[in-house]
Amino acid sequence: MGLRVYDSKEAVALQFSEYLSELIGLYSEVHVALSGGSTPKIVFDALAEKYKETINWSKVHFYWGDERCVLPTDQESNFKMTQNHLFSKIVIPEKNIHRIKGENEPEKEAIVYDELLQSKLPQVDGIPQFDLIILGMGDDGHTASIFPYNIDLWFSERNCEVAAHPDSGQLRITLTGRVINNAKIVAFLVTGLGKAEKVKEILKRTGDFQLYPAALVKPKSENLIWFLDKEAASGLTSN
Repeated sequence: MGLRVYDSKEAVALQFSEYLSELIGLYSEVHVALSGGSTPKIVFDALAEKYKETINWSKVHFYWGDERCVLPTDQESNFKMTQNHLFSKIVIPEKNIHRIKGENEPEKEAIVYDELLQSKLPQVDGIPQFDLIILGMGDDGHTASIFPYNIDLWFSERNCEVAAHPDSGQLRITLTGRVINNAKIVAFLVTGLGKAEKVKEILKRTGDFQLYPAALVKPKSENLIWFLDKEAASGLTSN
């Protein structure tokens, strides 16, 4: 496991963008699962600004780790956020963008997206394998759309499941643990003081860490990298 701590959220975005650019350069074709959230948003801005011309976007295939069951034009859509902050600013073939269709019936779309992953990605141990999965983490320790209350979804035998937000009840489609832990590389992007306590518990394996889905991220490859700002990492230096 790798741990990279930077001074600010913006520094995390810049450093991760550089990391991603270098990673893409190693592949003739690369499959990446994206996350929603505020930190990926500024990562996408950095990629569009600094790597618009230098990354060969035609060899990058983008997917999502989770998506809200809303229209792709909805402000809550992870796809829309990526479209606004990255895709609209770079030249990338439309066929390289593999969105979860949140406007469709959730259970059917979970099956369709599972089938898409199986058809587009190489299979390792009978499970689709991403080159990179980008994850965020909520203040409650959730990741993708697997929350503490529905942590059993992590262990599903399916590659995609339908989850509901614990407060709003909003339905979402999410990757499950079998796919996340089968990736070549998993990268957490976690920033802000509100995440510090869960980061501390998960990385130091203390407190209630076993209750948090983010603590179950343990890729078989052992290639797990946490990109943190100083605020999110602040608990790691305290007792």
